[in-house]
Amino acid sequence: MGKKSSNSTSNSTTSRFKRVCVFCGSSPGNKPTYQHSAVQLGHELVERNIDLVYGGGSIGLMGLVSQAVHDGGRHVLGLYQCRVIPKTLMPREITGETIGEVRAVTGMHQRKAEMARQADAFIALPGGYGTLEELLEVITWAQLGIHNKPVGLLNADGYYDSLLSFVDKAVDEGFVTVAARNIIVSAESAHELLSKLEDYMPKHDGVVSELRWDCDDNI
Repeated sequence: MGKKSSNSTSNSTTSRFKRVCVFCGSSPGNKPTYQHSAVQLGHELVERNIDLVYGGGSIGLMGLVSQAVHDGGRHVLGLYQCRVIPKTLMPREITGETIGEVRAVTGMHQRKAEMARQADAFIALPGGYGTLEELLEVITWAQLGIHNKPVGLLNADGYYDSLLSFVDKAVDEGFVTVAARNIIVSAESAHELLSKLEDYMPKHDGVVSELRWDCDDNI
């Protein structure tokens, strides 16, 4: 499939992000609100001339956001490695027409690290265990100082209210610092969330340059 033109329209705005990594479910969810939020996030990325990095797949919320970005003329999954999917997941996750390019990787850690390395910011749409695992890992990486990139929750229909309450409880009980709590940015709409991420200034401990996600390169 040929790539669409990435020329910006007269309505587009300039973002400080070149690429944003989106974590989300391979299911559409039970509420139309979740699906609408995925499409709106894709449109918002296009509006701001931002390319998409994600875990691959063309079903569920993953398919909706990637299709919206692709249809808007932006690159799906960045400039270099695009579709980052472990070989063992490819038969189950990819159905229908492939969106963007696919680069097979050897394992889940490499998948997440490659997604993170390519992105300037992270956004989590509603999702299940996999989405939470990816989200919490990039939050932990920020807490450890491995990266200094903003992390956002698109809290569609209050989906992440319980998670945010849990984090606040962890702060109250002394297991998460206030500085670490500030790593998480949340909003109910894609436009509001992207605007908050654009304005985000790290309030947690500074990036420790000697820490690495593996033995090769920093994110």
